[in-house]
Amino acid sequence: MLDRLFGWAEGKEKPAISYEQERELARHPEPAVREDLARRSDARPEILYFLAADSVAEVRRAVARNPSSPRRADQLLASDSDEEVRMVLARKIGRLVPGLDQAGSERLQEMTLNILSTLADDQLPKVRRIVAEEIKSATNIPPELVARLARDAETMVCAPVLQYSVLLTDDDLLEVVANARDPEVVTSVSLRERLNPAVCDAIVATGQEGAIATLLSNHGAQIREDTLDSIIAAAPKHPIWHRPLVRRPKLSAAAVRRIAGFVAAALLDELAERGDLDPETERFVRHKVKERLKEEDASTREAEDAAAARARMAHLSGQLDDNAISAAAEASESGFVEHALALKADLTPGHVRAILRARAPRPLAALCWKAHLTMRTAVSLQRSVFGLRPGDVLNPRGGSDYPMTDEEMVWYLAYFATGTDRPAPLA
Repeated sequence: MLDRLFGWAEGKEKPAISYEQERELARHPEPAVREDLARRSDARPEILYFLAADSVAEVRRAVARNPSSPRRADQLLASDSDEEVRMVLARKIGRLVPGLDQAGSERLQEMTLNILSTLADDQLPKVRRIVAEEIKSATNIPPELVARLARDAETMVCAPVLQYSVLLTDDDLLEVVANARDPEVVTSVSLRERLNPAVCDAIVATGQEGAIATLLSNHGAQIREDTLDSIIAAAPKHPIWHRPLVRRPKLSAAAVRRIAGFVAAALLDELAERGDLDPETERFVRHKVKERLKEEDASTREAEDAAAARARMAHLSGQLDDNAISAAAEASESGFVEHALALKADLTPGHVRAILRARAPRPLAALCWKAHLTMRTAVSLQRSVFGLRPGDVLNPRGGSDYPMTDEEMVWYLAYFATGTDRPAPLA
């Protein structure tokens, strides 16, 4: 707007404006003119202070964003009625904090911190969150200000400082953990780079599964041996703790043996590969790997047999229809779906398994056709079994018909048949 007003070429460096011109522009009836003036880094402090009380929010936002605005103007804007003004100001003031010690006079530093404190008490959580994000790594601000943010009732405000600020004391952290209502608050504390044993004990005492999993993954957390023992004792019911327990540094031989008693075979393999195991403990863990593999194989076979039996019963009773198969797929009952499709299509489970593992829409559609299911069920299975996005799904022709010829579908079924030569490619 100033370009047009003064006839300046766009994109070129703007010439200086006299004090008298600034005064006139600051009272210009067009808000866009005043806003352009408020953006100028060379605008005089008293002009920016005057514009900080402008009746138009866009003008005040420009002042709040301007790094050259005087602190007196920023103080005025810290209590502005427009939330966007306060959010913009919070971001700017927060980014001044790292260089605050070199910011000039003590008076200027004090004013900056007072503005920051006002914004940290803002009624709008979004403003307080910006302050917390900007100062979370600062070491040159009053610890009391950080402690206030750490106790904020809004998780999005307290989480950044709880995770990163070194100005929080152990007493601060213990109080926050003890009074936390949102599990994410405790998880934020669990993420801190270093945690002393007392704080670790407090986190474990909450019983919050996710926070404890995060704590176990944090190798800077000093977890006492007896606290770790209590976690291991409860861990069989909390699979989310298993991997971080296996990867926890400096486990005692006794802890390793107890963990080996409940984790899955894949994690047992990882446990056996730890470089800090004594030979006897390593042999114990490797023996457990073999035992667990046998147990898991037996469990898989048992689940497979149960799924096959359910499918047979449903088929014999005439209940194995489109709705039953779609519902089972939505419930992630893959074994039942596999055996149900095999029964309906009069194919072997291995044949059906090969088609499902291909994760391709056309062979699946051919399988549903052979099973006398509707194309709509084929669409449902593409989404639930394969997890395809709408744009990748093979859709019906004409709203309900299979989009391939019978010849094509027979070809796809033959292609995935086991124990036979693959048919020639489709023309």
